[in-house]
Amino acid sequence: MVYAVVRAGGRQEKVEVGSVVTLDRVKAGENGTIELPAVLLVDGENITSDAAALAKVVVTAEVLGDLRGPKIVIQKFKNKTGYKKRQGHRQELTRVKVTGIK
Repeated sequence: MVYAVVRAGGRQEKVEVGSVVTLDRVKAGENGTIELPAVLLVDGENITSDAAALAKVVVTAEVLGDLRGPKIVIQKFKNKTGYKKRQGHRQELTRVKVTGIK
């Protein structure tokens, strides 16, 4: 079983070939693919965490589409002053499918 832990959008995700992952918004390359930097590689019983060896590892992914996350409502209220503030936020996301770990 081959899998890798990649750094994407300030977080780390465990990915395998064929897995679909939702990341923070990423710009796609010219043919709709991106490369993700590997932090850890597990190939059967071999575990690679050395930075020099991981520089040679390439994790490629195909961009399936852009989407937006659920709406988060932020409300602020201060008692007895009449202060109320309401704000919303939706995170920009990208769904990708991992196509190769080499």
